[in-house]
Amino acid sequence: QVQLVESGGGLVQAGGSLRLSCAASGRIFSFNYMGWYRQAPGKQRELVANIIGGGRTNYADSVKGRFTISRDNAKNTVYLQMNSLKPEDTAVYYCHLWSGDDYWGQGTQVTVSS
Repeated sequence: QVQLVESGGGLVQAGGSLRLSCAASGRIFSFNYMGWYRQAPGKQRELVANIIGGGRTNYADSVKGRFTISRDNAKNTVYLQMNSLKPEDTAVYYCHLWSGDDYWGQGTQVTVSS
């Protein structure tokens, strides 16, 4: 059974930085599609960033230039480096893996204060 566990969330002041980690375990056949999503209270879940294939990355327009997604295949871990955080980045952040099926972490809270 595949499991994803997020960590690194917390409370940070606007302009600060956080790095989220997502560690995957279980029978994982490939890491060809991994991503980070977020959901704020009363809002729809949205894609923040993903990393696919040989390492191609995609970002939501709202985070371009501020967030960086990366992965370490040897550690089965994907990261999201978040810089210049804004209050509107406040949300629960979820790790996602597609590996023949969809897998989700339970989420980690990111709160950015003014």
